[in-house]
Formats: sequence, structure tokens, C-alpha cells
Amino acid sequence: MTASIAVSPSLDGLSLTGVVGIDMPLGLLADGWREADALARRALGRRAVTVFAIPPRLVWEQPTYAEANRACRELTGNGLSAQTWGLRGKLLEVDAYRRKSPARLYEVHPELAFAALAGAPLQESKHTPAGLAVRRQLLNRAGIALPAKLPGAAENDLLDAAAVAWSARRIATGHAVTLTNPAQRADDNTEIAIRY
Repeated sequence: MTASIAVSPSLDGLSLTGVVGIDMPLGLLADGWREADALARRALGRRAVTVFAIPPRLVWEQPTYAEANRACRELTGNGLSAQTWGLRGKLLEVDAYRRKSPARLYEVHPELAFAALAGAPLQESKHTPAGLAVRRQLLNRAGIALPAKLPGAAENDLLDAAAVAWSARRIATGHAVTLTNPAQRADDNTEIAIRY
């Protein structure tokens, strides 16, 4: 069984089994930057801006953006974008869930999945009509037909979730590409890897 998670009100309310792909960073470091993120940015070329650089755990434990930005500068030499800070709530929820849940979560980045479906990184942003159309077409060619709209979901989120599900199937069948540095482990000694 494969599953995809793009956005969820609460992970605790889900019964997850098998291979579960999730569009959220998994695995935090005690210090430094995750190398999987750098590998993903390299793979995406000009679409690299879609991959957030994920700072160490201490940054995420700060109560405010100002304090997190300061901690990030102290720990890494670089600041933290407000957009990355916006991940905080879900990132910490997923981190806590992963540590206590028997379900095996796999980090997936939708832009990498779309690049694999297309044979190269996409030129169009998912926030444009052309970008949405090309993503829908790639999914259709892969046998994934989606409704035009789904109540409560933006079209780009729906397409991303489908790309994560496509990647989860590749993970389950042993065909996924894995971006990782095996020598870099999370602060709980788990793997840090992005798959697609």
C-alpha cells in the first residue's frame, strides 16, 4: 500500500501503514545544513528555489521567527527565510509523529517527481496556468487522472500530492531515486534522504 500526504489537519488522526510519502522535511540535525537539500537543489537546477534549506533542530525550537533567525545565523552563518519558518508547525508535528509512529514515512519533493516524469526539471512554476497544465499532463501520462477541483484543496496542492503518491509507489517497488549522504544522520540517528 502506498500513500501520499501533502497537507493534513493532523497526522495523529490518520492510520498510516506501508509506504507513506510526505512533502515535508524528515530528519533534523544538531548543527549544520542537511546535505539532501543541497543535492535536491542541484538536481533541480533553476527550480532549486523550490527546495527549502532546513536548519538544525535548535532553530525550530525557538518560539519566534526573530529568535529562530538569530539562532540560525549563530549556528550556520546564514539567516532563515520567513517562508522556511512558515513550515515550523507542520515540520515539528511530522517530526514528533515520525519518532513515535510505526508507519514508515519517506520524504518526497514534488518538483523532483515532476522532473523525473518530464525527464528534466520543469521550466514553469506550479503557480502559473502553464505550470499547472504541464504537471497535470505529466500525471495523466503516468496514468494518474485527477479531478479538475477537489473541495478544500488548491490545484497545485492536489497535483503535488499526486506526484508524492507517484513517488511513494516508486519507493515501494524499489525504483525511486534517493538523494542522501549516508554519513549524515539526523540527531536521532535516522536517515536524512529525499526520494522521488
